[in-house]
Amino acid sequence: MTQPTDEALRAAQAYERYMVPHKFAPWATVLLDFADIREGERVLDVACGTGSVTRQAAQRVGAGGAVSALDLNLAMLEVARETAVPDAPAIDWQHGSAQSLPFADVSFGVVVCQQGLQFFPDQVGALREMRRVLKPGGRVALALHQGIEHNPLYHRLNQAGRARMGVDVFASPFALGDAATLERLMAAVGFTDVEVKAQTLTVRYPEPEHFFAFTLQGAAAATPNLAAMTEEQRQHLGEQLQNDLADWITAHTEGGYLVDEMAVHLVRGR
Repeated sequence: MTQPTDEALRAAQAYERYMVPHKFAPWATVLLDFADIREGERVLDVACGTGSVTRQAAQRVGAGGAVSALDLNLAMLEVARETAVPDAPAIDWQHGSAQSLPFADVSFGVVVCQQGLQFFPDQVGALREMRRVLKPGGRVALALHQGIEHNPLYHRLNQAGRARMGVDVFASPFALGDAATLERLMAAVGFTDVEVKAQTLTVRYPEPEHFFAFTLQGAAAATPNLAAMTEEQRQHLGEQLQNDLADWITAHTEGGYLVDEMAVHLVRGR
């Protein structure tokens, strides 16, 4: 198996160190509550990244359950394996694509996916694969950003990035932000009892003075436009954006934390 590059590993480590605790781990808890993960269930986490959802799922299902996790990004998987919780139930980490899941039909009671579907080349195909591996009556639960206009910090960040580079550098994570589109995708592959729920959480990032540098480095692990840049290019862009949005950051800093309202759609179906 090909080994991840040092640069990819540094990006994944930055993602786990800065973005997971303050942005993704709180939403992992919300997603697993929404999925109603129970002790003894068998769960698959698709596009697991560095494992923020996976680790919490393993603790919920306990020794009588089982959790598998899959990601296409080797660096993310390596960091995920390194950060597994001691004494927690073992996790089956798999390298592979959501477009062709390496699991048998009707293998899982629950499939979850946090902030992954919007990046898949064939979203309908990926949802079909999730449905294929679910047992009869099994359920899928997804979390995806609402449109970028509903996420104030990243809306400003994208505007500033566009002014600097002429392209929407930060728009791709918000590309599947329409609730009606999500309902159509779920129905297209035969999921029933589909529910799309809008929810907002307040998230707090430490060290606001380094927010852009940390975020650009970590986001490069998951966002194609940023991954295509060199570390030096990302660092330079981060310095520019930190300066461009200095007044906005100051106005939204409380007690040493940059405060943001993060808006997500939770999607569930059977």
